[in-house]
Amino acid sequence: MKSTRTLLVAASIVSVALALTACSSSDPAPAPSAPPTTNAAVASGPFGPACSAIPADVAAAAPTVPAADAAGKIPALSTLVSFVGAAGLGQTLNTTPNITIFAPTNDAFAKVDAATVAALQADPTGLLANVLKYHVVASDITPDKLVGQFPTLNGAPITIAGSGQTFTVTTTTPGNVSNIVCGNVKTANARVYVIDTVLIPAA
Repeated sequence: MKSTRTLLVAASIVSVALALTACSSSDPAPAPSAPPTTNAAVASGPFGPACSAIPADVAAAAPTVPAADAAGKIPALSTLVSFVGAAGLGQTLNTTPNITIFAPTNDAFAKVDAATVAALQADPTGLLANVLKYHVVASDITPDKLVGQFPTLNGAPITIAGSGQTFTVTTTTPGNVSNIVCGNVKTANARVYVIDTVLIPAA
């Protein structure tokens, strides 16, 4: 009798253990971890310390305004706008779709030596136009695709390196490196990256 009672107890313990195992196996699997977040500032809007130089109303209207016209409303780009007009490129920058423009600030042009500026001004539709075209890429370069080498309308390439909100633009001329100080400004037909040094193609 005692052995029978022992067997019944053992059987009960096994049954309980099996029931607990079944319950644990039916528990829901842990939720997958959330995907890593992206840099929202770079992905969704303008970034960089010089973006504060763009008037708020201009920044708000920029997506509906052609590139050259939008630049004309930004005081920090007045030298560039003047040179674009002299070179006869305003209409091109306003009507060409899906382009990327690297726009030097007034301070960037101020760093160019006087002799070079004089030479550019003396040949607006030749030398000046050639330099300005070196600041335009015939495709829309979004921030996530910004790193790499890109051909310009000048025919020579530029190379962009960096990550996050810090990028440099290097030209084929040794030592000619510019920083993007306000990136990802969208106009009606172009994406603009404001830079602090004029890009000079190799002679």
